Amino acid sequence: MRLLLTSDTHLPRRARRLPEPLLAEMDAADVVVHAGDWVDEATLDLFEARARRLVGVFGNNDGPELRSRLPGFARVECDGLRFGVVHETGASQGREKRCADSYPDLDVLVFGHSHIPWDTVAPGGLRLLNPGSPTDRRRQPYCTYMTAEVADARVDVRLHRLPRPA
Repeated sequence: MRLLLTSDTHLPRRARRLPEPLLAEMDAADVVVHAGDWVDEATLDLFEARARRLVGVFGNNDGPELRSRLPGFARVECDGLRFGVVHETGASQGREKRCADSYPDLDVLVFGHSHIPWDTVAPGGLRLLNPGSPTDRRRQPYCTYMTAEVADARVDVRLHRLPRPA
């Protein structure tokens, strides 16, 4: 099963459009995960129209229209692995323990907010993934997103670098 993991698209504030490689990955993915900060409803509409299956949450920059359409936390099972999606997880210091304590029934937690890619494993085995942002690199050398292949109770993740969008 192929997943696309993204977050913090911030359209149209940070970019006018989504990068073409991200759109191509959206078309190829079995499940598309968006960890919040869409900013406009048109972006959510685009994801809903293109994704085979969309799992998304609202972020701190998402207004009442998006909050009425999206939860603050979502779950999805992919080939036997239990995924959770949330926008914010708090400060990076202590994140692994805090998330392991908060989400003991998950195998993978996808989050956003910082725009900083993150891939670690918490005590007890919870994998924490932040795909960064495909439109706002915020102190990072590249805009990013992740893809994941899920099979046989394993998740293989790849971070993709993008040029800063126009």
